[in-house]
Amino acid sequence: MNTKNLTCIECPMGCSIEVETEGDKVISVKGNTCPRGKLYAENEVVCPRRVITSTVRAKNGVMIPVKTNAPVKKSEMFEVMKRINALHPELPVRIGDVLLKNITENIDLVATGNFEK
Repeated sequence: MNTKNLTCIECPMGCSIEVETEGDKVISVKGNTCPRGKLYAENEVVCPRRVITSTVRAKNGVMIPVKTNAPVKKSEMFEVMKRINALHPELPVRIGDVLLKNITENIDLVATGNFEK
């Protein structure tokens, strides 16, 4: 049995969480003060994920802030970033526009700013 200590990032409380695992299975979670902390800890030790925030350069050179609309597996982040870096959209772009559909696992890359021609 292995033990991993985490600091929860789901809310401002920052609970210290202890997760016991056996192989790839979570045996117990201690220290969380809410259900979100338990879910975070379980996911973090089994398959950690992160929302990717970055920028892409439009064809006219303007930098557009973007993010994935859901968390991406950490193991896939470098491949996702290669696809983001290769993207050069045309303007105009509006907040929420999908700039790259299905960048991974039914996750889209969306614009987080408005940009005109």
